[in-house]
Amino acid sequence: MDFLLDNRNTLTLTGNIVHGTFTPYTNSDIYVDTLYSTGTNYSYTRRLSTTSSDFNNHGAMLSFKHTFPKSGEEWTADVNYSQGTNDNLNVVSSQIHNIKEGPLSSIYNQQQVGNGTNKFFTAQTDYTLPIGEKGKFEAGLRAAIRNIYNLSDIDTMNAQNEYEVEGLLSSQYTYRDRVFAGYSTYSNAIRNFSYQLGLRMESSDYKGTQDYTGFNTSNQQIDTVGHFSNKFPFEFFPSVFLTQKLTDNQDLQINYTRRIDRPSFQQLFPFTDYSDSLNLSRGNPNLKPQFTNSFEMTYSLTYAGNANFLASVYYKSTTDLITREASLGTNPVNDRPVIINTYINAKSSFVGGFELISRNTVNKWWDVTANANIFTSKINTIDTGQFALAPVGETWSFYGKLFNTFKVTKAISFQLSGDFTSKTVLPPGGSANNGGNSGRGFGGTVSGNANGYNRPTGGVDAAIRYEFMKNKAAALTLSVSDIFRTRVSDVYTYSSTYTQEADRRRDPQFFRLQFNWRFGKFDMALFKRKNTKSDNDIQQQVGGQGPSASGN
Repeated sequence: MDFLLDNRNTLTLTGNIVHGTFTPYTNSDIYVDTLYSTGTNYSYTRRLSTTSSDFNNHGAMLSFKHTFPKSGEEWTADVNYSQGTNDNLNVVSSQIHNIKEGPLSSIYNQQQVGNGTNKFFTAQTDYTLPIGEKGKFEAGLRAAIRNIYNLSDIDTMNAQNEYEVEGLLSSQYTYRDRVFAGYSTYSNAIRNFSYQLGLRMESSDYKGTQDYTGFNTSNQQIDTVGHFSNKFPFEFFPSVFLTQKLTDNQDLQINYTRRIDRPSFQQLFPFTDYSDSLNLSRGNPNLKPQFTNSFEMTYSLTYAGNANFLASVYYKSTTDLITREASLGTNPVNDRPVIINTYINAKSSFVGGFELISRNTVNKWWDVTANANIFTSKINTIDTGQFALAPVGETWSFYGKLFNTFKVTKAISFQLSGDFTSKTVLPPGGSANNGGNSGRGFGGTVSGNANGYNRPTGGVDAAIRYEFMKNKAAALTLSVSDIFRTRVSDVYTYSSTYTQEADRRRDPQFFRLQFNWRFGKFDMALFKRKNTKSDNDIQQQVGGQGPSASGN
């Protein structure tokens, strides 16, 4: 609801209510070869996991906008609050055999009962002042505070067919983090040369408490208590964007930015997740933010038919890279050796490469966009002393994507796209990089693997769109992803004591039907605001345990 107080002041009230349920199930065939000095032991596990979850979320935002007599000068401010709840039940049944189709050797049943709440508060203000004919000054402040509570009871079935709480596996935690930031930018142009200079300051802190108390079937009390916290002082993040217009249709741009990516809650929380008895996962409360310096030079050309061509070279250097690490440990439930997946700050890393993007209109019914990215990358690790790391070393990789749009009729269009990524240690830079770019909010980026790599992957997607009603005000779109079920997360990890291969698919051949309807006449430019990172993006850092996992 928008209230036009007068011709210069606008007050906007926005609210949302979200409710959802999901009941996924997973069938897993797990084959294990365990190497001992006396020989190799084999086992096969047939695992069925069923989940039932409910989530709710509601929130409101109050915004204010004031325009000054001077054209383009404006001041905006807003406050945003949202909170959500979730309830989850996950039941896992594992039937273990020495060999597939062989006799049943044992059964392991487990259930996880969890609930939680999350609360988010953000406040932001921005000011814009035009200077001269082409100049503009912008400045703003932002504060973001997040509070999370989560309770998770993990029970295993005993010999009496009763679920018994596992204190080492269960957790109850509270968590709070805060981010305070300010920025200013100045942009201007001198004939065919334009520039933008920016400076951002950010400070953050977090603290968490693990305080679990439970009772097993023998009525014995189980207590687990732990605290972790960290504070990061103000850091400065400059940015420089320089553009030289070579001709009417050619530009040359040089950019430099420095950004921060903070560890997410899951990466910090020291609780060990035993839901997969073969691959345990654990956060690292000693993680530090990673800092990245990025350089890019881009040449762009626009030619007939609104087609364009872009070529760029880039280089990104990161210190304290947040990356995955796998080490050997012991499962306290059965005292067997297991692989523990966690996160570390690698010493440093770099990604550098060359990217080409071309958009062309082949004819009046066919548009095609092609993207090719050739890059090299390397992670410089730190030997933790627990085992011998086996870093891959510098690796050359390739990323490519082809996107086609076909106009079947005036009302119907068809899209077909495909992508391929070769063996990688780190994701590419340039426009192909789609992780951890914002440096805003609460972070959550993670890159590569300290002792492994991703094998090649790719897939094909398609969509058909039908536009109808007057002025094509309505549209119906049917899309499908990964048509041939080839898009796989295939990670290979190794050290001096083990090797691991993990192949995973998420939502293969996912179908989506979407309806859009535009009605009425409304000048959205009147209420246009800065892109300050959706708070739903922040909510997703709760990570699968709450409403944000499926409620965005």
